[in-house]
Order: sequence, then structure tokens, then C-alpha cells
Amino acid sequence: MKIASPRSGRMAGFAVRAALAAAALAMAPAMAQPIKIGIITDKVGPAKPYAEPVTAGAVFAAKELNAKGGVLGRQVELLIEDDQARPDISATAARKLVEAGATFILSLSLTPSTQQVQTVTLETRTPQLTPSNSGDTLTTQIDNPYFWQTGPLGSTQIATLLAYAANRSFKRVALVGENSDLGQLTNRSFKAGLEKSGVQIVAEEVVPRGSTTADPQMQKVRAAKPDAIFLTGVTTPENVLILRSYRQLGLKMPLLGNFNLSVPQTAVVAKGLLDGVVFVDAFDPAKPEARRFIEAYKKENGVEPYNLNGYGYDGLMLVADAIKRAGGTDNGGPGERSYHPGKGARGHAGHAGLRGRAGRGGIGLRLPRRQAHGLRPQRHGGAGVRRRQAGQGRLLGRAVTRVQGPHDRSTRTPRQRRRQRLYLRAGGAGLPADHAPDRHHQLRRG
Repeated sequence: MKIASPRSGRMAGFAVRAALAAAALAMAPAMAQPIKIGIITDKVGPAKPYAEPVTAGAVFAAKELNAKGGVLGRQVELLIEDDQARPDISATAARKLVEAGATFILSLSLTPSTQQVQTVTLETRTPQLTPSNSGDTLTTQIDNPYFWQTGPLGSTQIATLLAYAANRSFKRVALVGENSDLGQLTNRSFKAGLEKSGVQIVAEEVVPRGSTTADPQMQKVRAAKPDAIFLTGVTTPENVLILRSYRQLGLKMPLLGNFNLSVPQTAVVAKGLLDGVVFVDAFDPAKPEARRFIEAYKKENGVEPYNLNGYGYDGLMLVADAIKRAGGTDNGGPGERSYHPGKGARGHAGHAGLRGRAGRGGIGLRLPRRQAHGLRPQRHGGAGVRRRQAGQGRLLGRAVTRVQGPHDRSTRTPRQRRRQRLYLRAGGAGLPADHAPDRHHQLRRG
């Protein structure tokens, strides 16, 4: 037997350490590679007023993450593509992002564009999230285990407004909207919710895009004598026409609107026309997490953020949290990772809610029952309904909706339970006592 000398042992140790050091140096560049997250937005098309502020929120989130060391020690790099709100361009943009190494795609354009991107993410097994689209069909038309949706769905918006309507004893209502794809989808969601609740729809009018007046439609509404009018349109020009006609014709029945009326640009364009309108909102500036977000965003960008900025911020933070909990992006491919948002994952946009597939072998955003897309809903911290008064709004009440989403594993079909808190907001004096700020309504569906 040959016994190694101490010298030879030391030399062997040096060789091993040198080899390990060389291996570490070789691995360092790979470890330092940025995490690429794709964003599909609209910079010039009809979704621009919504997509750009959501994108700005995501960009701010990336800056904040990188300033704190990134995700798992790696910087976040955003790859941004403009689809002009055209579904055909959206699919091309998605393929470009995947080929460029994007491990996650955020869809911030119109609902039809987001739908088209799913054909690519399903094929390439690339996780996709939309933090702002409200169309209910995004999780029902394609069985995509790599897609998730947050934000106020049309079905959830109407469920919240119905809680308000029930307290006001509205029995006969009118639906007024426009003919965009999302506007018609929102109208169908509202109509289904109203019919299911037993509320009679006595008039249903559509103002075509490009119209110069809504008087003919609103005159028919006036003749039907509804107890209230539900506004389902999402395009600002047509909404302004409807609101202006409502005022000019001297209509007095209450107006209840969808989430799109909460965007500040609408208040600017429709100055003086939104006073007294009740509508769904998705941002509560009074929430502590929201206040911290507002202060940080304003310090960085010089302007105060609003709901859409918060959607983009929380969307990217959810993706970052998913990657952290999965421990990386490339072990078996991002689609093979499993994400469990645990307690303490909090959001800033003030909304909660997620739809998606917790599929076997997928990235699986599996959520505790009272959490949604990593948020722990706070008191007065969810989306809500405000009543406009000179562009302001205050909390009017809240509704907690329990919705059976399109992906619920308990039924062994691609469905997952979804819970969302929506808040009633109002402004001005003379509100009924039953609409005090802490009024709590709970709805159950599904």
C-alpha cells in the first residue's frame, strides 16, 4: 500500500479547491443572467389609455426590485412589445418574447389580444398573467394551465353593484353601453348577473362607436322608466355621450357604472358629468400598502399613481414572488415550476382576485381560500364602488363576492375558486344611512 505524503495531500487539496473555484467562476455568468419578463402592451391603439399606466406600474416594480438586489440575486429585465391592441400582432409579439428568453409574459392590452397570446403560451408552456383585463372569457375559451387573470371581472363587478342595487330596491333597470368587443362582453356579464338576481331589464341600448350623440338611445331609456341605469360601456367617447345625454334630457334615475369609469382620464374628459354616478373602483388609496406604493411611486416618477398603475405594479410583483417561491425559472422549464403564494405576500393595488389553472405539472398558482394573487385582502383594501362628486369619492360600503371561477380543482375540472373584495364608494352629502362606510354585504355564487 502506498501512503500519500502530507505534501501530496496538500497538493491534491489545492487541486480540488482550484477546480471548484474554476467551476464557480464558470457558473457565475450564468447565475448573473437577468430574469427576462415579457410585456405586451398597447402604445398606439384603443387600449393605450389603459395599457400605458399599467405598463408604467410594472416598470416601476422592476426598478424597485432591481434596486433591492433583484429576484434571487438576478436583475429583472423587461422586454416590452407593442401589439397596437391587434390580436394578430399580439401572437407574433408573444413568439418574439419567448424566443428572446422571456420566462413569463404579462398581457396588458385588450382582452381579445390577451386571448390570442394564450395560443402561444399554451404551445410554448410559458406562464402568462394579465393583471388588468376584466373579460370573463379569458379563462373559459382556452384550457390553458399556464394562464392567470387578476383584476375586477365583469361578473364580479355586477355582483358588487347588485349588492348596492338590492339595498336600493331596484327592480326594473336599463342597460346602456357601446359596441366594442369588451363593452359587449361587459354588457353580457351584467345582463347575466341581473337576470340571475331576478331584476327586470326594461331597456337595453347600444351607442355605436363613432356616434356624435346618444340622445336616441337615452330617449328610449327614459320612455322605459327604469329604476336605475347600468352603464356597461368601456370606451370613453361613447360613455361621455351617454352621460351628457343623461344630463341634457333631465333624467334622474341613479346611474351605476363599471370599472372603466374609475380611471382618472374619464373624470377629466367627462368633467361635471360623473357627479353622483356610482361605479366600481379597484384601488383604495387609504389602504396602508397602497399609501406606501403611492408615496414611493410619486417620489420616483413625480406624479401620483392611480388604480391602473397599481395593477401593473402588483402584476409584476406577483411574477417575482412566483419565481422566488419556485426557486428559479429554468429547472425543467418555467411551466414545470410550482408556485404557492404563502402568508405575507401582500399587494398594493388594493384589489384581490385570481383566475387560473392550478394544473398538474403546471406552474400552479395554488391559493389559500382567502388570498388571491398573493394578496391578503385588507379592510377597505379592495376594489370598490364609488359615487362621484366633483371628481372625488368616499367609501360607501363593501361587497365580498365568492365566485366559482373557471378552474376549480375540487370538481376535477379546470376550475379554481376565486374570492374578491369589492367596495362601495360615494362622495358628497345626503347619502342614505344604510350606505355608511362600514356597510358590509356578502354575496355567494357558484
